[in-house]
Amino acid sequence: MESLQIENINDKIFTIRGLKVMLDSDLARFYQVETKYLNRQVKRNFEKFNETDFMFQLEDKELKELRCQIGTTNLSMTRTNSFVFTEQGVYMLATVINSKVATSITKTIMRTFTKMREFALNYQDISKKLNNIEITMKIDQQQTNYNTHKIDEAFELLNQILKDTKEIDNNLIGFRPIKKNNKT
Repeated sequence: MESLQIENINDKIFTIRGLKVMLDSDLARFYQVETKYLNRQVKRNFEKFNETDFMFQLEDKELKELRCQIGTTNLSMTRTNSFVFTEQGVYMLATVINSKVATSITKTIMRTFTKMREFALNYQDISKKLNNIEITMKIDQQQTNYNTHKIDEAFELLNQILKDTKEIDNNLIGFRPIKKNNKT
C-alpha cells in the first residue's frame, strides 16, 4: 500500500453546504474497497450516518458544480449521486469498514481535518488583525483629513488677519514716520 500523505487527502476534501466533506469514491479508494461495498456498509449501519452532519447525498446541482471544480467525469459513472462524508462521518466509516487499512487511513484523514481546522483558525485570527489594522488606518486617515482641514482653515484665518492688518496700516490716521527716499 502506498503511503497516504496529508497533502493527498487535502486535495480530496471539498466544501459543500458549508461543510468539509469527502466523496464516497475517494474514501473507498483510500480504504482499498469498492465504492459499492462502502455504500452498502453505510446502508447496513444507517443509524450511525442518518445525521446530515455525518453524511448526505449530493444533489444534481452540487454534483455538477463539483465536477466543474475538480475537472473530472469520474463522478458521472454511477447511477445515483455520490454520498459525501464529513469528518464525523469518516470516523464512523472506520467503525463499519473494520480493517487495519480503514483504521490507518482514518487516522490520517482525521489528522488532515485537524490541520485544516487549525489553519482556518489561524487564518481567521490573521484576517481579524488585518481588518483591525484597516479600520485603524481609516480612522487615522479620517483624523488626518480632519486635521488637514483645520490647519487649512487656520492658515486662511491667518492670511485674512494679515490682509486686514495691512489694510488697517495703510489707512491709519495720525503720525507716520517719513520714509527716507534713496534719491539725493
